[in-house]
Amino acid sequence: MGLRIPKNVLPTAIAMTLAIPAMGANRVSIGDDLKATVVLHGFACDEVTSKKRNGDSDYLVSCKDGNRYHVFIDSGGRVAVEKQ
Repeated sequence: MGLRIPKNVLPTAIAMTLAIPAMGANRVSIGDDLKATVVLHGFACDEVTSKKRNGDSDYLVSCKDGNRYHVFIDSGGRVAVEKQ
């Protein structure tokens, strides 16, 4: 007598195996997040070339077009962007 595997185990195992690489595909880099933040605040940034973390939720961002921005959380708890 061999080992009996319930019918629903194999499809579930296959689905889980295929889902693992797909989970990583949705990850966005911090540079992409910072670029989106800058652009959504109405500033120009075509590509983030460098980023420096100054502290918790506090970054200095340099863009390919030469613009530099300070991205941080203000005293009211909102995300703020200041052109440098």
